[in-house]
Amino acid sequence: MSDSATDRPSGDGDGTRAVRAGLPEAVKNEPTLPGPVFAAHFHLPGDVAGPYAYGRDENPTWTLLERAVGELEAPGQGGAQTLVFASGMAAISSVLFSQLQAGDTVVLPVDGYQALPLVRAQLEAYGIEVRTAPTGQDAQLDVLDGAKLLWLETPSNPGLDVCDIRRLVEAAHARGALVAVDNTLATPLGQRPLELGADFAVASGTKQLTGHGDVLLGYVVGRDAEAMAAVRRWRKIVGAIPGPMEAWLAHRSIATLQLRVDRQCATAQTLAEALRGRPEVTGLRYPGLPDDPSHKIASQQMRRYGCVVSFTLPTRARAERFLDALRLVDDATSFGGVRSTAERRGRWGGDAVPEGFIRFSVGAEDPEDLVADVFRALDESAR
Repeated sequence: MSDSATDRPSGDGDGTRAVRAGLPEAVKNEPTLPGPVFAAHFHLPGDVAGPYAYGRDENPTWTLLERAVGELEAPGQGGAQTLVFASGMAAISSVLFSQLQAGDTVVLPVDGYQALPLVRAQLEAYGIEVRTAPTGQDAQLDVLDGAKLLWLETPSNPGLDVCDIRRLVEAAHARGALVAVDNTLATPLGQRPLELGADFAVASGTKQLTGHGDVLLGYVVGRDAEAMAAVRRWRKIVGAIPGPMEAWLAHRSIATLQLRVDRQCATAQTLAEALRGRPEVTGLRYPGLPDDPSHKIASQQMRRYGCVVSFTLPTRARAERFLDALRLVDDATSFGGVRSTAERRGRWGGDAVPEGFIRFSVGAEDPEDLVADVFRALDESAR
């Protein structure tokens, strides 16, 4: 477990912070970012002492990555702690199942990530009451009384609704509830939930944080030592740990986070604005659009609006023809990668979206090329 703040000097800019996040002190003739440490056990004569004893508990490669994530999610918050996990769902589960017990109540978004219904079923099997409400218009406030934990996902995936984190945190804390925020879509360069008052920032590092579609990873950042000790204990019990290679790849990738995020968010804005003029496109959502229902709240708590644009085409068949016609965009799930992806989200089930609903993840291609490819595919799919 690593503290988010260090005494090492660093700049305040996102790019500077990302490039230098989590780096160890410089040692002559040693690499600036040490390679992955592959070890199930460590030399441990005598009494147990020191940070590294067994590979399920700690690993030096995790330590550096946890420091890096903490410096992005909670810069200057010396009390915050970070833990990395094998996947985003491992991180989500660690908070829910370490903080709740039989008889407790949790509030989840009804429009959140599609695996949450699976989590709900397991929580209820353990005797935990689960309430749900939409993300938009802060609707979770209406079912908050008596809850021990409020789970926010903002922007929501895949609908891109946004809730007022500050307002919901204040209401939850007044009722004695903890607040966790899924920060996957925003990334810590888009918003920092702990600075907005949340108790936990949770995310899938599989997405834009690492950005190359080749790593499964998750993390939890929290500032309460007792709560984070419970999260850590859960990780140990279930063994939901990342491999050293994955952790190292993730840390290496963070160095380009600001470059990727700025390019992807700018292009997402360009694409969203271009799609406004297409008659076959309905339900267009992107928090960066001034007329988007989420724009007002998003502009108050987000510094970047994300790389995902969603919209609906008239029919399932039209959506599938559109996806088949794209040349620069892969038909794939997940989001946040440097290569643009898109999918008809309804093919998975679990999301309350129309049959023609498209979740489009904008990559790092030239914006002119990407928009041209989308428009060509829209034209071809109409035939």
